[in-house]
Amino acid sequence: MALLGASIALFAYTKILVKPSLSISKDSSKVEVQDARAYLTSLQTQEGQIDLTYAAELTVHAVVHVHIKMEGTPDNPILDWFYGDRNYKPREVQGYGSGVIISNDGYIVTNNHVVENAESVDVTLNDKRTFTAKVVGRDPGSDIALLKIKADNLPYIKFGDSEQLRLGEWVLAVGNPFNLTSTVTAGIVSAKGRTLGLNEGTYKIESFIQTDAALNMGNSGGALVNTKGLLIGITSAIMSPNGAYAGNSFAIPVTIVKKVVDDLKEYGEVQRAIIGVNIQDLQSEDATKHGLNNLRGVLVTGINPDGSAQEAGMKKNDVIVKFDGQPVNTMSELQEQVGKHRPGDKVSVTYIRNGNESTVPITLKNVAGNTKVVTAAMEGDIVFGARLEALRSEEKNSMDVDYGVKVIEVNEGKFKDIGMTRGYIILSVNGKKVKTPADVREFTNNEKSLKLIGGIQPDGTIFNYQFGK
Repeated sequence: MALLGASIALFAYTKILVKPSLSISKDSSKVEVQDARAYLTSLQTQEGQIDLTYAAELTVHAVVHVHIKMEGTPDNPILDWFYGDRNYKPREVQGYGSGVIISNDGYIVTNNHVVENAESVDVTLNDKRTFTAKVVGRDPGSDIALLKIKADNLPYIKFGDSEQLRLGEWVLAVGNPFNLTSTVTAGIVSAKGRTLGLNEGTYKIESFIQTDAALNMGNSGGALVNTKGLLIGITSAIMSPNGAYAGNSFAIPVTIVKKVVDDLKEYGEVQRAIIGVNIQDLQSEDATKHGLNNLRGVLVTGINPDGSAQEAGMKKNDVIVKFDGQPVNTMSELQEQVGKHRPGDKVSVTYIRNGNESTVPITLKNVAGNTKVVTAAMEGDIVFGARLEALRSEEKNSMDVDYGVKVIEVNEGKFKDIGMTRGYIILSVNGKKVKTPADVREFTNNEKSLKLIGGIQPDGTIFNYQFGK
């Protein structure tokens, strides 16, 4: 009887009371990238808790601290009142952000807004080494900048595929918030294809990945990676009432990042492809009006003359539902898909007209209306060191003008010397109205003569500068 009782007790202890030990298994995902691994805890234990340590250890050494220095002027309203705002001596202003090493020979991706006004850029690696970085190129339209340091055999993060991200998927944000180096936070993908209205330019691209990973000042330009340690986005913005993390953070998808980086490396300028249409998100009343059974696609509100869409036979009020076979339901989704291509690429566009679906081939063009490669040296919109662009129709309406160009970037040159900054509107040069950047160049005799210039300052006041007699 004693032996029987002991046997029963031993059986109950081993089969009922003792919990199974934690087991580790490989991720069953079909995505296979060299040297990329993901480990998940077994579904039988810990209720599917995800182990993020591998991804953190793989990526934390490939995220750098970006320090920038630039000239600024103190903000003193009393001195402004008595002496104006042009009598201060410039002082050095410093800023910081993050960057992601994407190759072992020293290419680093960060945000354009981190380095856009920098006089110098330094990069500190996770091993405490500091390098002076060269800005290879910047793209305000996507908020991406590419840096290069002279170093070899660096740890770097491989590109993943942001289009395969699923809502609810775990992600890691790696960066340097508040100058705290090598910080890792985790969250899930909360949404995709978000538009925030942050980027600049007529042909800006916004299709942010939204997460609840904690981001703060200094995280900009850092890495958003999946559980395999693959780069799926560059952290860029937070939505907050006070400037600190409040539950919503945003990253630029790596599909956009990779295209911009490749262009900047090869050409020094982003090769911006366009369809040649004006678009807006489809609303329920639009779906009813155009006989659509469900709310999907992007409404075409206008067709550009001689553009790719017009040549393909598209018309106003067509509803684009696919781009090159990829379904698109919002403007941001369509912009993201178009942003992956270069002028000259041949794609297909599927649209609905009068309830009928059609697919047409389209050859994408650049903003000049052709398929030529654009390089920084060829850019006709850079005059006196400033990048200019023609005013959009809504900007003309808001200022009640029908001409003018806007300053979207200021580098070394005469316009910077006279105090012009981003946001200035130039209406006339040497007494002649200007409608395009080419007009500014032409009316100054190819930058040889500037006697008069007038327009509107960013604060809405009128300016008129006269040089010489």
